[in-house]
This record gives sequence, structure tokens and C-alpha cells, in this order.
Amino acid sequence: MYKIVAIDGPAGSGKGTVAKILASECNLMYIDTGAMYRAVAYQTLKDNISIEEEDKIVEIAKNSKIEFVDGQTYLNGDNISKEIRTMEVTRIVSPISSIVKLREILVDLQREMAKGANVIMEGRDITTVVFPNATYKFYLDASVEERANRRYKENKEKGMDVSYDEILENIKKRDYNDMHKEVGSLTRTEDSIYIDSTNLTIDEVVEKMKNIINN
Repeated sequence: MYKIVAIDGPAGSGKGTVAKILASECNLMYIDTGAMYRAVAYQTLKDNISIEEEDKIVEIAKNSKIEFVDGQTYLNGDNISKEIRTMEVTRIVSPISSIVKLREILVDLQREMAKGANVIMEGRDITTVVFPNATYKFYLDASVEERANRRYKENKEKGMDVSYDEILENIKKRDYNDMHKEVGSLTRTEDSIYIDSTNLTIDEVVEKMKNIINN
């Protein structure tokens, strides 16, 4: 039986970084669901489509080929790993990911990607919608201030000039949107293992999860 590790949590809680390390150390295939929604958001911007034009955004998802190769995100053969992390994409990804038909398309794709493999997947609704019967279910959290501070430092390292206050406000809005989606809202399930990473290093979080997965 194949192993599925599911991680949910709010923006900036460290899910992506932790998942990538665990994938390498526990021999799991990493599927970045957030990058999939960002890929659609990126193409929406590129095509000058308004976020109100939901049918056109759904068509993007239907007609796009999203792949992960060596930790990089590809859209229709192009590596867009850097482009999908801009503030422009970040501002629209939450409302776009609230489109019900879009979510259905990407959830089907996520399940298809996971067939016949030991998988680690992170996002907002992995433990509740995509894989409610996952082998291991985690909810990774941190204070909103700490999450904003992490994003601020990441952006500085990448040469992106975005103020801490703008990032904090954006994360608060994303939290609200993610927790109030019609479908696939961010929810902490009773059987998920809760980890607060506010005062933990990435290595400490990884070690906690790895011990649970290996045991």
C-alpha cells in the first residue's frame, strides 16, 4: 500500500519547505498544490483575464499542462517557478483558488499525480478534500506575525522590495479567504497532528514529522 503524507496549514507556515525536505529524506514524491493554483493565476495575469471571468480561468486549468520536475514547476513546458512567486500572483491566487470548478479540475489532477507512488502533498484542503484518508495528516501553523516575517525575509533574499506591513495585510486577507471558501476551505481536522512552528526551526519541524512518519 502506498504512503500518503498530507500537510495543511495557512500561508507562510513553512509547509512547502518542510514538504520538500521530507520528500528527499523519506523518499516521497512532492506535489506542490499551491504552485498549481499559482500557475493558473500566473496564466490569468499573462492573458489579461479579470478574476471575475471565472469561465475563462477554468478554461486555463482545463487546457494547461502542469508538471513538477526536480522541484520546479512547469506550465505547458515552461519553467515558471520564479514567476509564480511574485506579489502580483500572490494577490490573486486566493480568490482564483476559490473557484469551485477550478478546484475540481486541480483536485482530480492531484489525485491522478499521486497514483502508484509514495506521496507528500501540502496545501489548504489536502487532509479534508484531496486525501481525507491519508496515511499521515498534519496541520502546520504559526502566528500571523511570524509568517509575515518569514515571507518578508524570503522576499528580501530574492531582491523583492515589499514592505512587512503589506505582506502582513496580504496574509491576513488570505487567511480569511482560505478559511471561508465555499469548497476546500482551510480546516484543522480532529485527526490531524497539530504542529505550531512559531518558535521552531525548520529542522525541528522536519524532525518531529519524520519521527512520526518513520514510526
